[in-house]
Amino acid sequence: MAHMTVGVEYGLHCLMWLMGSPDKPLSNRDLADLQGISTSFLAKIFPKLERAGIVAAFEGVKGGYRLARSPDQISVLEVVDAIEGKKPLFDCQEIRGRCAAFNGDPPRWATKGVCAIHAAMLRAEKAMRESLANQSLADIADEFGRKAPAEFFDDISQWIESRAVSKGPRGPSVD
Repeated sequence: MAHMTVGVEYGLHCLMWLMGSPDKPLSNRDLADLQGISTSFLAKIFPKLERAGIVAAFEGVKGGYRLARSPDQISVLEVVDAIEGKKPLFDCQEIRGRCAAFNGDPPRWATKGVCAIHAAMLRAEKAMRESLANQSLADIADEFGRKAPAEFFDDISQWIESRAVSKGPRGPSVD
């Protein structure tokens, strides 16, 4: 979790769209077009989400992705870890032992235990991970749902329906 990339943001947005379409899988193409991004970008994200058990893939003409679990059972931390991996927030380089005053031989007191800077970063990472673990996709959707007017959801449903109709019998699947 050294740096959360745009992949996390797009991944979370995609999962929100999947929440809005629980009975109809959405393809990479649909999700990419809906957000104005490339399908190849999402093609890198969705296998990670699938391996983590967050989404399930469905093959065929009406294939695509759906949430694998209820949105209230998927934490934001799970999504972040699935997309970014479980990298530490801070990568301590132990520079405290390289002080020029030590002439290459730091005393034990200087390198004993966890570096104070690293300890502060570990506490920050723990707090952030706990916060993300305590927020589910359902929590984010509830917050968004309070902001968006009802007609927005109707517009999205119509857009998704129009895509399903335009796919016809030979349309794309998971792609």
